[in-house]
Amino acid sequence: MPDQRPPRIFIDGYNLSLTQGTGVATYARNLSFCLRDLGAEVGVLYGTRSSTVSMNPLMREISFFDPPVGRPSRVVEVARAVRRAATTPLGEIATQVPITGRVVRESFRSRLPHFDHVWNVQDLFDLQRLHSKLYFWRMAVHFREPPALMHWTYPLALQVRGAKNIYTMHDLVPLRLPYTTLDNKRNYFRLVRRLARRSSHIVTVSEASKRDIVNLLGIPEEKVTNTYQSVDIPARYAQKPLADVKAEIEGTFGLGHQRYFLFFGAIEPKKNVGRMIEAYLASGVTDPLVIVGKKAWKSEDELRLLFENDHLRYLLTRDGLTQTHHRVKLVDYAPFPLLVSLIRGAKAVLFPSLYEGFGLPALEAMLLGTPVMTSNTSSMPEVVGDAALKIDPYDIRAMVDAIRTLDSDAALRGRLSDAGPRQASLFSPERYRFRLREAYARVGVAVGE
Repeated sequence: MPDQRPPRIFIDGYNLSLTQGTGVATYARNLSFCLRDLGAEVGVLYGTRSSTVSMNPLMREISFFDPPVGRPSRVVEVARAVRRAATTPLGEIATQVPITGRVVRESFRSRLPHFDHVWNVQDLFDLQRLHSKLYFWRMAVHFREPPALMHWTYPLALQVRGAKNIYTMHDLVPLRLPYTTLDNKRNYFRLVRRLARRSSHIVTVSEASKRDIVNLLGIPEEKVTNTYQSVDIPARYAQKPLADVKAEIEGTFGLGHQRYFLFFGAIEPKKNVGRMIEAYLASGVTDPLVIVGKKAWKSEDELRLLFENDHLRYLLTRDGLTQTHHRVKLVDYAPFPLLVSLIRGAKAVLFPSLYEGFGLPALEAMLLGTPVMTSNTSSMPEVVGDAALKIDPYDIRAMVDAIRTLDSDAALRGRLSDAGPRQASLFSPERYRFRLREAYARVGVAVGE
């Protein structure tokens, strides 16, 4: 009888933090559910600090969901990591974390990936950096029964012995826009070039990124597959009654329906937040700009116009009362259901990023029928098509004009609102599954058949 067991495909938990999310974390979660739908047996490899400290299975499960408390000093941590890296040149053995449901994990439901089993190597992702410096190549991870394929969702100096190893390279921003990231560019270039040449395959998320990978890293075009990404928002959020959406944004933020502009994403140089704020203030529109995002590297530079000037408040007279309003509202964090309501309630989403491998926020807004202004660079034109207003992200005057147009032209907003969901449908989970299946077939792993 032929073996009917589904293929074992593992992904890494590098960006799958339980406490905060990133675009790559969304990618990894979506990938895990796509693998489930393709019928694969899905494992997730984490690198948490505490989930392997006990031989007791219950304690391993408890510690996996337990936030680190009382961390040792950085010097002690580095010393321990160096000692481990020096004594394990052949790599590390992954330990299974039993996720049985004895720990109530409803609070993490929206951030957990799909998994059939969870694995951990203590401090794996810190350890791989030291291992790479000591031994000049990828650190090996060993499983008693290795998967058929290990899909690393980020360029990491790691490999699973006995498995096909493929790596997702979302973009090469550290090489294309070196001034926007903190990466050590020499080390990053060396790593991605070696991975590109020696991996089983490279996956990326747009034709723009594929061109960069082929041209900058010098590998054959057939070794890189563009799967794009999928965009999918649960119906319970995307189709929430409009009355409830209006009540949420009014009650939580004091915002009127379609009476504000919205940006959501990390506040860092690549996202072009500084120029966006300058353009918004220069546009003279009266509806506020709401910025939802974590402050990342150089965020103080991006937000300098807000913090170092006094013109951020304006007076509004209503019913004979004078009120003070912020023209720009900063929100560090909004849970996903509330963020979806914010997107749905916005007059338009502004996403003038300098460079994106894919640009998921723009597509999420379009899926929800919210008009979008975005960039005409990198992957954005191929992702948004003709369903968004595109501008040169370095041209503040062009951005000013676009914001004014979106503010005043209701007919344009209506056309973009209608076109957005149609464009987003090109990146449906069904199409993503097909592209991913084709990529895996290139390395001899059949799934979903």
